[in-house]
Amino acid sequence: MGQKLLGNMPQGLVFVLSAPAGTGKTTLVRMLIRDFDCIAESVSCTTRPIRPGEISGVDYHFLTQPEFQQKIQLGDFLEHAQVFDYEYGTSRTFVEQQQKAGKHVFLIIDTQGAMQLRKKNFPAVYVFLSPPSLDELKMRLDKRKTESQEVIEKRLSWAEKELEMVRYYDYHLINDELDDAYAILRSIVIAEEHKVRNL
Repeated sequence: MGQKLLGNMPQGLVFVLSAPAGTGKTTLVRMLIRDFDCIAESVSCTTRPIRPGEISGVDYHFLTQPEFQQKIQLGDFLEHAQVFDYEYGTSRTFVEQQQKAGKHVFLIIDTQGAMQLRKKNFPAVYVFLSPPSLDELKMRLDKRKTESQEVIEKRLSWAEKELEMVRYYDYHLINDELDDAYAILRSIVIAEEHKVRNL
């Protein structure tokens, strides 16, 4: 059988994708999943309340604070961080199972979590996604209508700090036009699979 564009590896890679809220990171990963059956999204655990339209186990695993703390004590998280009053964490078991099944796993996590993994020398490809500008990001967050103005202001202030972390990532792309950003992200994943050290 000939070589495929993606999905030739017995053990998948891990991609860490960080971006300020509202930049389109989940949309891009779901486009990849639609086009390639060897891509999986790691569903984070969180203590934040479920939003309208979200599905537990698809968007997040929604946990109580005690459940989250128990997972920390058991060492169940590859990384975990507090973001805007709520906890978020990545399930170690899920990521390892998907990799063993030959899938490339995307961790959609904030810069705090990504830096935890960097410090541990966790083997992953680190990708940062920026909005075209903070003004554009504010417009996108306003349009979502999922948060109060106060929360949006907090997110924008945090986004400025996150943008300073770009230098710690392997790749940087700007989501100005969704199709262009997708083409770049898709190229990164294909190139990483075909690197000699990964073959």
